Amino acid sequence: MGKQALDNAIRDEILSTLISFMNTHYDADTMPISTSKFVMPVVDAEGNEKFARITVEIPRGTRNGDGGYDDYDGYGLAEEWKLKLEDDENKRKVKEAEKERKEKEKERKRNARKVIKKLNQDGLEKMIHEEEEGV
Repeated sequence: MGKQALDNAIRDEILSTLISFMNTHYDADTMPISTSKFVMPVVDAEGNEKFARITVEIPRGTRNGDGGYDDYDGYGLAEEWKLKLEDDENKRKVKEAEKERKEKEKERKRNARKVIKKLNQDGLEKMIHEEEEGV
């Protein structure tokens, strides 16, 4: 058996297992749409019918320039994905902290304006009453 035939056999076995699992455990109406994909109807939280598409592929890897392929590194890609998720989470936290800092600054300025307004109003009232007493 050639490399492509071996890859196809693995893919077909996994696809068959997934279809069987979906039909058994989710009572899904699975429908093959290609040699490596199937779809099944699903319903979202609002009751709208949609389709989930499942694809099974056995990646070759990247071309190496010598007419062949470098091996596909699933472990490396999984590690990259993990790092990307961690980076995204860190960026989200920084953004959230900045938003919170800006909101606190707005609140501080709002309170300062209220104090200044009150002081100005109290000072004006005091000046008016001083003039009345002095006259």
